[in-house]
Amino acid sequence: MNTKPSSERRQPVAGVQKMTPSEAFVETLVANGVTDVFGIMGSAFMDAMDIFAPAGIRLVPVVHEQGAGHMADGYARVSGRHGVVIGQNGPGISNCVTSIAAAFWAHSPVVMITPETGTMGMGLGGFQECNQLPMFQEFTKYQGHVNNAKRMAEYTGRCFDRALSEMGPTQLNIPRDYFYGEITCEIPKPQRLDRGPGGEHSLNEAAELLATAKFPVIIAGGGVVMADGVAEAKALAERLGAPVVNSYLHNDSFPASHPLWCGPLGYQGSKAAMKLMSQADVVIALGSRLGPFGTLPQHGMDYWPKDAKIIQIDADHKMLGLVKKISVGICGDAKAAAVALLARLEGRTLACDASKAQRAERIAGEKAAWEKELDEWTHERDPYSLDMIEENAKEKTFSGGSYLHPRQVLRELEKAMPPRAMVSTDIGNINSVANSYLRFEEPRSFFAPMSFGNCGYALPTIIGAKAAAPDRPAIAYAGDGAWAMSMSELMTAVRHDLPVTAVVFHNRQWGAEKKNQVDFYNRRFVAGELDNPSFAEIARSMGAEGIVVDKLEDIGPALKKAVDMQMNAHKTCVVEIMCTRELGDPFRRDALSKPVRFLDKYKDYV
Repeated sequence: MNTKPSSERRQPVAGVQKMTPSEAFVETLVANGVTDVFGIMGSAFMDAMDIFAPAGIRLVPVVHEQGAGHMADGYARVSGRHGVVIGQNGPGISNCVTSIAAAFWAHSPVVMITPETGTMGMGLGGFQECNQLPMFQEFTKYQGHVNNAKRMAEYTGRCFDRALSEMGPTQLNIPRDYFYGEITCEIPKPQRLDRGPGGEHSLNEAAELLATAKFPVIIAGGGVVMADGVAEAKALAERLGAPVVNSYLHNDSFPASHPLWCGPLGYQGSKAAMKLMSQADVVIALGSRLGPFGTLPQHGMDYWPKDAKIIQIDADHKMLGLVKKISVGICGDAKAAAVALLARLEGRTLACDASKAQRAERIAGEKAAWEKELDEWTHERDPYSLDMIEENAKEKTFSGGSYLHPRQVLRELEKAMPPRAMVSTDIGNINSVANSYLRFEEPRSFFAPMSFGNCGYALPTIIGAKAAAPDRPAIAYAGDGAWAMSMSELMTAVRHDLPVTAVVFHNRQWGAEKKNQVDFYNRRFVAGELDNPSFAEIARSMGAEGIVVDKLEDIGPALKKAVDMQMNAHKTCVVEIMCTRELGDPFRRDALSKPVRFLDKYKDYV
């Protein structure tokens, strides 16, 4: 990674200059502070790639372009700057669709550069030809198509500007013949939007509502992280004495050590957070779109307060009131809005002041009860899981140890987690249960595929995060099914000195979907079982280290050893943990029902 201070990095050329379109493209990247690009080399952009190095730009070659998109996502989410991905026209570009969709739902400023078939071959069905704009239309905030080589710098700059201002991926589509020729142009200066706190009327209305609240609750969403507004969220929470819950998969939006922190909402979240949320009379959704999956009933609790007034603050006005009925909508920056609301409450006596001490006591009590339950919740208790625990107890792993309960594993990993760790989680059953156990002290620490929910996310994303923050421990969580989709990117980590630690939960099944077959399909298992080799051995064959864990007391030491190798010896390591086949709650209880069959030959399948 280019670690020079921005003042020492090469500056773009100034003024109107004669140059090639490739030079205009690369100089615009330089103007936007780009030092790392993720992708696979290709002839479509080779003329520009040839001058990356003298421009101070490193191309990180990946194994698969989906991984490149996830790396750009992780890079952007940690750094707050653009993540950049590029690939060969046609199949190289189409491979990125999944990862750009994940970046879209994470609001990551990723710029997807898509070199395209040359203009003289379009529509003729040539080699690697496809229409590249429609495939990304749903998952980009802006699509720039270079329609003339003279406009290369203009469109490139606009895509970088829009990625930040629109808070999401953009696509820069370039016919491959437009990299060549001679043009005269000026490199555009980046434009950065200065977001405000919101409108005066809506802020005043929200402040009046807060003044009357007796039990306010704050939801700290991803907007708090993106705005670097954790300190301001803390100040607002402390003034109100309000419990703070993390929105779904944004466990890094408020420090876990703070007395007002109560844990995450959503699937496999904190019971303390949900119980306190159920008591709210005013909810402040600070930088949250209030996504539907993140507010569903959980742990048998329909906890969302039906009669509470909701103040929603989001930088995208289209999110206001989209999912939940709101009382006040503020289109503004989460950090600036928190400051503005706090100023409006200064010097006032609030209705919630009288019960601040009792509220603090209730917060502490609910948190203590939840921590006690987590300590005692060593294994899943449904009949299927108990059967699997008994079955696994009769087996031994190949090293003579035992299969471990996932919840015990997650608790031990939590205890051993190093300071300032960045953690990415894949989709899946055990990874989702991890939502209850992952706690963070600083923002830009937790990454998940959000509501797109794709497999193969965790490893490449944490590699991208490591590229942006090499001084921080980088740890990926993945189940064995999702791991198999992305483990080839271990070679990227090894080849390019981007050491990370991967924790693989080896339970020999597609657990999330298998749970649906348990609950809804009478344990008729189709395509859910996995017969895996040793992932630790595969890691060693790729040049990484591998540790197999099948004893509970070895989990913490194994994680610490792997992180020590990462930080001090620049070694990537896979910690393969042998887990039982017990399963947590199903993902989509809201979207499934018991089967109905009409044809005679299927009537036994109910």
